[in-house]
Amino acid sequence: MAKEELKIGEISKPRFEFRSFGRCFCDAAKRMARLSVPVPEKVWERHSTETYIVSRTNDVNNTKIRDGKMDIKTFVQAVDGLEQWNPLMKGEFPISAQVLKNEVFPAFKVEGMPELSKNEYTLEEFLQMIDEHPDLQAVTVEKCRYGYMVNDTICETGDVYINGAMVHTINSESTEIEDIKKTIADCGLDGVENINYLQAIKRVIGMINKPLAN
Repeated sequence: MAKEELKIGEISKPRFEFRSFGRCFCDAAKRMARLSVPVPEKVWERHSTETYIVSRTNDVNNTKIRDGKMDIKTFVQAVDGLEQWNPLMKGEFPISAQVLKNEVFPAFKVEGMPELSKNEYTLEEFLQMIDEHPDLQAVTVEKCRYGYMVNDTICETGDVYINGAMVHTINSESTEIEDIKKTIADCGLDGVENINYLQAIKRVIGMINKPLAN
């Protein structure tokens, strides 16, 4: 069966991903840029500000909010050290109390469901509930990402500010595991820990006592 052709910025079937975070991936980033085929100008450099909701008791559901829209992805499996995530839900603010009760808060896997006395809630009201819960925290994540394509895998390097603390990230993702593994090797990233956004944020804010990749 022919491989699916991946296109940056377009939705495909669920991909596997390698990503890492640390202080410097300078050599790997240079190799990634030189190995890349030409990519659309719209992905040369992208900026965004997002809010991630992290939970002390959950490492399998990744929740982020951007432009008033909520996106929750759930961990599916790890194969050869690469992670696969699928969409769990998408929502938009104002958001209904029913969605918060039945989908959003269960994804956080915490005890102590907030009392919901209204039919719907604004983003500000939702973040207030997060702020008041002892096991939840809203974290501001600002991203500056640079897109590439190496070995038919969608790649990027980036500067990421987690509550103002800057770290660097590098990644390769595809539906084809062997293509990612080749990209990791070609960019000199063999042996570098695979760290997803949820784990990186928890490490930076001290919710997990573990360093980043370097």
